Amino acid sequence: MLGEKITNLKKQLVSYAGLVENMIQNSIKGLLHKDETLLHKIYEKDEVDANRIEIELDEMCTNLIAQYQPKAKDLRTILMVLKMNNDLERMADLAVDISKSSLFLITRPQVKPYIDLPQMADETIKMMKDSFEAFVNEDVDLAKNVCQRDNIVDDLQKKIIKELKDVMRNHPDTIERSLQLIRISNKLERIADHSTNICEDVTFIVEGIVIKHHFGGSSGG
Repeated sequence: MLGEKITNLKKQLVSYAGLVENMIQNSIKGLLHKDETLLHKIYEKDEVDANRIEIELDEMCTNLIAQYQPKAKDLRTILMVLKMNNDLERMADLAVDISKSSLFLITRPQVKPYIDLPQMADETIKMMKDSFEAFVNEDVDLAKNVCQRDNIVDDLQKKIIKELKDVMRNHPDTIERSLQLIRISNKLERIADHSTNICEDVTFIVEGIVIKHHFGGSSGG
């Protein structure tokens, strides 16, 4: 019975991850395609749905612990789902922040061609997808691979910030727009950090080993 409940819990978490993933994708898509309607939907509807699911998952975890008093791997799984639920809630908030910056940017002239930012977003979303694939399949190797790929996102962020600093220095009229782009890159970097958190949790679930800080990326942002 507990096994079935945990399976259902994991399914609910993956469904929640799918919603948050779409929010992140659409926050960037709205920027690139100047789609105001798509961006408004993220914080007018999707954020409400995300908050509701986060509360439901939290209650499910609490009830399972109270009812079954699980031990060993079952307990680790439920506790880590609670942590992942919190990571997803923060990712959803970050997607909302990106959408608000995107709404500001799409009504103004573009500072520079979007090359590194979409690449950074793609890599961030892939990390998120793989983190939950690792969770579903209890794939420790994939989880560790995601943690290592955090450096790719960090390097892209540094490149974006460096280029935008040069733009602001040479064209002071772009400062406000450039800062909004830097803000978006910061939010993407934090989403990637949450994905590494999830992968660290996967390793803990499967092996009972804490790997936090064992990789070059800065997790927990």
